[in-house]
Amino acid sequence: MNLILLGAPGAGKGTQGHILSERFSIPQISTGDILRANVRNKTQLGVRAKEYMDKGVLVPDEIVVSMVVDRLKGDDCISGFILDGFPRTIRQAGALEETFNGMRKEGGIAPFIESVIGIEVDRKTLVKRLSGRRVCRKCAANYHVSFSPPQNIGMCDKCGGEIYQRDDDKEETIEARLLVYENETFPLIDYYTKKKLYRAVDGTGAVDRITKAVVEAIEKGSHNT
Repeated sequence: MNLILLGAPGAGKGTQGHILSERFSIPQISTGDILRANVRNKTQLGVRAKEYMDKGVLVPDEIVVSMVVDRLKGDDCISGFILDGFPRTIRQAGALEETFNGMRKEGGIAPFIESVIGIEVDRKTLVKRLSGRRVCRKCAANYHVSFSPPQNIGMCDKCGGEIYQRDDDKEETIEARLLVYENETFPLIDYYTKKKLYRAVDGTGAVDRITKAVVEAIEKGSHNT
């Protein structure tokens, strides 16, 4: 099973990706993890990526796509993989597809995307989820003011450290992140719909209910391919 998970920040891609990874025994792959691993291991791609990161600019698509393709060649991807939040743009999606096609023309075994699942959540709910997140400065434990608050306000249950709100989770930053998603990533829905790969799932409610809906969407997609 080769799967792409799409969704806005706060939609629950990471949570569902982790559950699906364990359920189907396939890796959950995110570009953030890949970038950090390549930079840490000082690979050729990692060195090139770090040059851009040190300048505070985005790593070019060609480098990111190359990293993703290299990761998909890993032995743990033989039975499938879950791309968590990648591609982020139509340009990245096109570059990924072109790379796969090039691998096939060269006579190699290239991966292909079987399903694209979009976890859809309304904007108001996304802002509530993200703005309510809190983290411990000492042990990095996660909390939420509405869904999983600490027993004592401002104090971590695990280590007693200070709980704070990250800059990324402040409302003005959230609005900017959602705007970027709407402008750059949302068009992928139409892109993959035209390829008959996209399936939408309601991302509100209990986690296990969402997982059930995601699995059903995957199975429905596999029957239609």
